[in-house]
Amino acid sequence: MSTTMVYQYVVTLKNQSYRYIDMLGLILSIFSVACFTMQLVGSKSVSLAYLIGVIAIPVIVIWNLAQQAKKRKVYYSRALLIAALVWMKMPYFQWLVFLFIILALLEYQAKYSIEIGFTDNEIVINSLFKKRYAWKDFSNIVLRDGLLTLDFTNNRILQREVEDDDDDDADEDEFNDYCRKQLAHSVHSS
Repeated sequence: MSTTMVYQYVVTLKNQSYRYIDMLGLILSIFSVACFTMQLVGSKSVSLAYLIGVIAIPVIVIWNLAQQAKKRKVYYSRALLIAALVWMKMPYFQWLVFLFIILALLEYQAKYSIEIGFTDNEIVINSLFKKRYAWKDFSNIVLRDGLLTLDFTNNRILQREVEDDDDDDADEDEFNDYCRKQLAHSVHSS
């Protein structure tokens, strides 16, 4: 029997790291193509693996750059996986196979925006590993001007920008009132 959690509010945080992840994917792709090209030019016979790497990876990179120009999300995982397969054939740096596969597999998760779900019983931060907190773990929670502030009772603060929500299901005042009531309730029930 599966039970799904129903959240009164879900706040999505902006993910600022996607630009760095895209830059890393682009740099690794270009580096790989350069190495594969040198190996292809320097070898006495044409290797199909190097040829695929030299052709397929730039096609994916150009496609991604075109998509980025249109302000769309891009993923370099395909280019990284192709590069990993070609790195297996390389006479040097074969250990890069593992790095490229790991980076390709983690790219989607790293680009995923973190969501914070608020229920009457708990607050769940949905990241790579879900973190659950009771309301009593917070001294204050405020959403103001697109900035969410979680003030923990242990003096730790998490403050992040939230994604623009086109369909304003609830305004900031409603959310802040809800949080104030939950925090007050958690203090009285302790």
